[in-house]
Amino acid sequence: MVRNTYIFPPEPSMRIIGDIIEYTAKNMPKFNSISISGYHMQEAGANQALELAFTLADGKEYVKTALAKGLDVDDFAGRLSFFWAIGMNFYLEVAKMRAGRLLWCRIMKEFNPKNPKSLMLRTHCQTSGWSLTEQDPYNNVVRTTIEAMAAVFGGTQSLHTNALDEAIALPTEFSARIARNTQLIIQEETHITNVIDPWAGSYMMEKLTQDMADAAWKIIEEVEAMGGMTRAVDSGWAKLKIEAAAADKQARIDSGKDVIVGVNKYKLKDEDTHDILEIDNLKVRESQVARLNAIRQKRDGAAVQAALDALTAAADSGQGNLLDLSIKAVRLRATVGEISDALEKIYGRHRADTQKVTGVYAAAYDSAEGWEALQKEITAFAEDQGRRPRVMISKLGQDGHDRGAKVVATAFADLGFDVDMGPLFQTPEECARQAIENDVHAVGVSTLAAGHKTLVPAIIEELRKQGADDIIVFVGGVIPRQDYEFLYDAGVKGIYGPGTPIPASAKDVLEQIRAAVAA
Repeated sequence: MVRNTYIFPPEPSMRIIGDIIEYTAKNMPKFNSISISGYHMQEAGANQALELAFTLADGKEYVKTALAKGLDVDDFAGRLSFFWAIGMNFYLEVAKMRAGRLLWCRIMKEFNPKNPKSLMLRTHCQTSGWSLTEQDPYNNVVRTTIEAMAAVFGGTQSLHTNALDEAIALPTEFSARIARNTQLIIQEETHITNVIDPWAGSYMMEKLTQDMADAAWKIIEEVEAMGGMTRAVDSGWAKLKIEAAAADKQARIDSGKDVIVGVNKYKLKDEDTHDILEIDNLKVRESQVARLNAIRQKRDGAAVQAALDALTAAADSGQGNLLDLSIKAVRLRATVGEISDALEKIYGRHRADTQKVTGVYAAAYDSAEGWEALQKEITAFAEDQGRRPRVMISKLGQDGHDRGAKVVATAFADLGFDVDMGPLFQTPEECARQAIENDVHAVGVSTLAAGHKTLVPAIIEELRKQGADDIIVFVGGVIPRQDYEFLYDAGVKGIYGPGTPIPASAKDVLEQIRAAVAA
């Protein structure tokens, strides 16, 4: 829904979920069959109540799917696990986890389990990646520590702490060690872990927990009235609820209502550069292709094809267990891509709705003076040129995290730009073609997966090849400052890293479009 690592539509995806739970319950009874994740929802913009409600609704849908396969609830429910994001609202995160256990027990009682372990909510937590800042990044050590403590106070069974430089690049060994030691210090030095539910009995925490449970339950009831979480996802409703929350939060930050230390308050005059881990994308790709070629030369091709055909047949007939057949194919050295393709022949491929929320960013930004002035500039451009400035916001490659792209698209549209959203997982060639067909002035590339040095020059080259080098390209996301010069040399007109207020980037894009039109 929000991490966007899907391939198939929701309905066949639920078939796969059911088959995973069935296979692991019968053959791997100590394996946690499914990680029911809210983490990516909060990272995409959900508040705590939305994350809690949608994740528990997902879990309920998974349970119903497994029961429909004829499984007994006690055969699998005790091995379901959850995964929460832990952000910077310390008290609400503790309350969310406490409310989660309360509501999951309520949900599971509907299925009449006999084993009390089937009522337990067991969870892993990860500190927020979105809360990390590129600016003054050593502040991120403090942020991660506070979030880690909230997870422990909330009763997590396991924990992942993010590294201080993850808003800049992939973590280095130095930063990863600090992240790991943050956990060890909480575990070994503080005695925090010696007490179960230390907030129990606090009037404030008990009230917050009940308020959180009530808010989440109201959303769960709304989902049930729609026909369950599969329908809520398929319709695009759930994703739009999260995107509205994301736009509201970003506007509050950009307008200064919500303080982010070092970003919109207490800023450094000069930022130091930091050592980063750099990966050669082309070298990694060539190495992987060589490994795949070597495997294909050594394996029994006929046996692999027979195993893949069996998968396709099972998808078509609804008979058999897809995980069982996938494991058999993998043992013959079929690749993940080949297995996916075998199922795609029947299931097709899911395409996310590219609709965007409107009005949310503008309402939260409060129509400040600079906002209104920029709207007037855009109106003046439209009067001069006979049309509004038109931008296309794109995601290239396999980077599925689209919070930034959706928020930028929403804010630009609220300002008065005409905005097109490219589908996820576009190639540079597809992106260039869509940009030309839609007659845009600019393409904005949102990048969070370290592919900017490969994909951004490729889109610029494709626009040139297709005779549209008058379309300007700007980039936002996780980009080390060390790479800015490389991107500018490649032809990028604007780079907007984490923490850039959207009105500031919009004003710069408008000026770049004006300059390109004048030329």
